[in-house]
Amino acid sequence: MSAPKALSLKIRDDETLQSAYLPWLTHGGLFVPTRDTYGIGQRAYLLITLPGESERSAVEGDVVWITPQGTNRRVAGIGVHFDEAGRELRHRIEARLASSAPDNVTLSHTL
Repeated sequence: MSAPKALSLKIRDDETLQSAYLPWLTHGGLFVPTRDTYGIGQRAYLLITLPGESERSAVEGDVVWITPQGTNRRVAGIGVHFDEAGRELRHRIEARLASSAPDNVTLSHTL
């Protein structure tokens, strides 16, 4: 099997993070815009910079969905489900989103 493809993603603000985060995945995950071709189940290696941070966080995961290029009104990209080692990043993302969410909004995820 080939090595995971590496993708770099710099998320500039909490609104973008909220729209990219996939809280229903067991270990969390992100939608990553890309025009590269991936298959379901393919490994992806992400270098993620969260809003307000200068250091990148590395995480691996499996592609769990694909939005192909040319899909009407959708950004081409992949949904990546973090592996177990992405737990710390998932907690950082959820803490950041919880602190920026309005009081009447709660985040949920699959346990």
